[in-house]
Parts: sequence; structure tokens; C-alpha cells
Amino acid sequence: MPWLLLILPLAAAVLNQLFLRKLGIAHWVSTASAAATFAIALICLGKTDTLSFQWATIGTFSIDIGIALDKLSTGMMIVVTGVGLLVHIFSLAYMKDDSAKARYFTGLALFMFSMTGIVLASNFIMTFIFWELVGLSSYLLIGHWYQKDSAADAAKKAFLTNRIGDFGFMIGILMLWGITGTLTFSEMVVPAGISAGVLGAALLCVFCGAVGKSAQLPLHVWLPDAMEGPTPVSALIHAATMVAAGVYMLFRVQLSVGVESFEGFSGITIAWVGGITALMAALMATQQDDIKKILAYSTLSQLGYMVMAVGLLAGEAAMFHLFTHAWFKALLFLGSGAIIFACHHEQNIWKMGGLLKKMPITAITFAIGTAALMAVPFTSGFFSKEQILEAAHHHNPALFWIAAAVAVLTPFYMTRAFVITFLGKNRTENAEHAKEVGPLMSLPLIALAVMGLIAGFPFIAAKLAPAYEQPAHLIHLGFVTYVSIGALVIGVIAGFVLYNGKEKDPISIPLFKNRFYLDAIYEQGIVKYLQDGFAAIVHFFDEILINSILVGGLTRLAESVGGVFRRFQSGNLQAYAFTFGIGVLLLIYFTVFF
Repeated sequence: MPWLLLILPLAAAVLNQLFLRKLGIAHWVSTASAAATFAIALICLGKTDTLSFQWATIGTFSIDIGIALDKLSTGMMIVVTGVGLLVHIFSLAYMKDDSAKARYFTGLALFMFSMTGIVLASNFIMTFIFWELVGLSSYLLIGHWYQKDSAADAAKKAFLTNRIGDFGFMIGILMLWGITGTLTFSEMVVPAGISAGVLGAALLCVFCGAVGKSAQLPLHVWLPDAMEGPTPVSALIHAATMVAAGVYMLFRVQLSVGVESFEGFSGITIAWVGGITALMAALMATQQDDIKKILAYSTLSQLGYMVMAVGLLAGEAAMFHLFTHAWFKALLFLGSGAIIFACHHEQNIWKMGGLLKKMPITAITFAIGTAALMAVPFTSGFFSKEQILEAAHHHNPALFWIAAAVAVLTPFYMTRAFVITFLGKNRTENAEHAKEVGPLMSLPLIALAVMGLIAGFPFIAAKLAPAYEQPAHLIHLGFVTYVSIGALVIGVIAGFVLYNGKEKDPISIPLFKNRFYLDAIYEQGIVKYLQDGFAAIVHFFDEILINSILVGGLTRLAESVGGVFRRFQSGNLQAYAFTFGIGVLLLIYFTVFF
């Protein structure tokens, strides 16, 4: 049955693409595939096994296609297939009138196949194959509405940015293969005496893959632009699949090579990259007006938390937060999709307002997701975030205070978003005519809201969360908890006081609103000059070497030779007779004397 986890979504994608697109049932096939994989994931939960077959052999080296079932992979499969199923159901209504609905659901099935492959992979070769397939799938889904230039550009940006990280990832894989002599996770052993610098460099190269997929600085720029895709795609990419793949892979490597391998500069670097990403993304979120981009930068910030935890040797805490975050962030994105759908595809929060009365189910579920993201006590996000803060406080006080600052900013920007969107009065006609969404949208919201509330409790996390380790105390009332709750209170009060009843943003910080100008630096600086430089090189080879010398030179040579012989083809009989006579004399001369 574990092989069906891989085969079913692939079969759905193939059938839809080749046979079912014109029959109008592609969406039902993809949704049925998602439901079946979720059921199989529940059956496989807690199983431990390795299943593989030989794919290719080169001398003594063989490449296997293998599935590794353990607590980490089976728990992650619950997240991927559970959120994936709810996204499929939500999409049935959200994409109902889309002219390319069949292509959309085909892309979803391919994406589920790709992500399932990463989760179940038993070796680096299989991981890298599916890693690239996830990149392809995300490109297709983000660019689903490719008729819009912004969507096509966002898809290309996501694809190319991830290729940068994946190049480093590939180097890291080869280096770890050279160090350990194997590509299979369960067989990796770092030999004694290996240079800490070489091992650290290999781990940082592997981390490059996570920097791309999990959108850490400086490769974070693709994720907010990925909002150009349909909102259910945003929920799938941002909650439980693509962006989570980097954290999952990093923790899988940490388990394979040993936690102690991350104790040097590699772990410190990873932790600081995560911490700085968390802080900068939270600051950017405070000044965004697009509801989806607020959530996108929130995802960046929470991923920074997870990456920081892995670098601080608290990978279990990172995976626990990944588990809880998947449910409430999927809830928030699908909730934003319901709002956008009801407001006739309006995404600016300042053009909404008063939706609490218009959309009570959406508003309540969105509030639950917001509470979990803000880490309100006894919601799922509170328990997982506390473990990360505890790890930061224990290992690195500087990073702890950065994490605490993020804990203030998160409730601030989420309170801002909720107050502007749901409270006050309707600001535009779109908001005035909004109404509650139907059951195909509201039921996934309710299911995710329930998980957003209870997923952090041990009786749920111990069974479902990947690599979950139950703490000695469910809530440890100490310094860290007091700082966390204090940060929550400060952020909520500041957000409510500043934005309740406001018609426009009372705060204007261009640095945050313009995303620290990093996108402009890339687009107008690095990318532009690289493109111009490369274009100049191409122009040199094309115009000077190829056109002028090779093609142009040979053309002129042939033309010159042809011009010489053309003079002999004048049509003058006397000239032909003269030439014939010269030829006869030359023939006699060479025959007699040579």
C-alpha cells in the first residue's frame, strides 16, 4: 500500500492530461486520488519499514527507488495528504468556473505526487528527482493564469530562484556522498577524523536547497510573488508542501549524519539565517495591504523560526511547529481565498471591512487561525512556538530576543489584518455585497480550524506530528512563557489601538512596505546587469564571431570565388574557344612533362 501513495497522484495526473481533460471529470479524479492517499497515509501511520527496488546499476554503484516509512515520514504524509485533500475540496468551488480547471487539477495531482516522493524518499537521488519535480509543479500552478504577465513572471521567478538554491543542494549531495560513501539516508555515517570544515561546507551546500525551497534570505523573493497563482495553490505551497520540504529535508539530513555534525559553524549559520529571515519577513508583513502577501510574509517568518530551530539542534521542535503551522496557515490562506471569492477577487484589505457580519463562518475560522499563528495559549501554535523559544533561550540568547521580537510583530500584523478586514464598516461595494461561501469552501475551513485549535495537544501530536517529542510539562510557566505571553499582549493591543476604526494606514514605513528594497536591488541591479552582461557576450559571439567571421566570411569567400568564375561564363564564343585552347595546352604539358 505505501507504493500507492506515490502511484495514485501520478496516475491521476497522467489520466487527466492524456484522456480526461475534455470529459469534464478531471477535478473529481484528482480529488478522489487525494482522498485515497490520505486514507492510505492514515493506514501507514506509525509503520516502520523500507521498501525499494533497483533502478540503475553502474559497476558496483546502484541507484534505488525506495520508500522509507518511519515516524518522520508517516507523520509528514498526514500533513501533506490532509492539507492537500482539503485544498482539493476547496478548489472544487473556488475554481468551478475556471476555463482551465482540468489543467489546474492535473497540476495539483502532479504536485501531490512530487511532494509525496520527497517525503517518502529513502535516498538523496530520489529526493533530488522529486525536489525538481516540485519546482516544475509549482511553476505550472503559480503560472496557471499565464495570460497575466504578473502570473507568468512570478512562475519564472519561483522556478529560477529555486534553481540557484538547487545548484548548491546538488553540490552538497555530492560532497556528502564523497564523505559517507552512500546516498541512502539510513546508511550515512560520518567517518572519524573528517575535517569539520569539509563537513560543514557540505551541510551548508545542502542547506542551500532549503534556502530556495523554504524561501530563506536571500532567496526569499519568489514566495510573495507566488501569490499570483490561485489562492488554493497558495495554501498548498505555503502551508504543508513546497516550503515545508526544505525544513523536512534539513531535519532528515540532521538525523542521518547525526545532530553533532551541526554543532559547528554550519549550525550557527543555519540558525542565524533562519532568525534574520523571521525578523525581516515579520517587519515586511506589517506594511503589506494585500491579504495574501501579509500571509506570505508571515509564512516566511514562521519558516525562519523552523530553520532557526534546526540550526539550534532542536529539529524536533522545528518539525512540531511545521506540523501545527500547516493546519492554521492553510486555514488562513483558504480563509483569505473565501474572502477574495466573496469580494469579487478584491485582495486589498483597505477595500474590505465589516465582513464579520457578512461572512460569520469565515470570520470565526479566520480568527481561530489568527489566534494559533499569534500563539494564543492553548492553541496549536502556542505549544510548538514555545518549544522553539525554549531552544533559542537555551542555546543562543541573541536569537532568543530576535524570536521574541518576531513574537511581538506577529500578533501586531495579524491583528491589523483582522481588524481592517472584518471589523468596522464596508469600505467598498465589493465588501457591501459579500456573502458567506458555500459548504465546499466552509467545511475545509471548519476542519482546519479544529486542527488549528487541537493539533498542539500531546494526544494529537504524539500520534500525528512528525518526530514529536512530548515535553516534560505541557506548559512550563517560566521566563520564556512570560516573554511569549507578554509579546502576544503587546502586539495585539498595539494592532487594535492603531487600526481599529481607521480608514487608512496611520503608519507609513517605505522600507518595510517596499520589502527592504531587496526585490528592486535584484531586478534593477544584479539581474539587470547580469542579463545585460550576458546579452553583450551573446551579441559578441553572434554578431562578430558567427555573423561577421564564420557565416559572413564564408559567404563573402564563396561570393568572391563565384565572381571569378562568373567572368568566364560571359556567353562569348571566342572567349570559350580561347579558354578551351588553354586547357588543351595545359593537359598536353602535364601529360608529357609529368
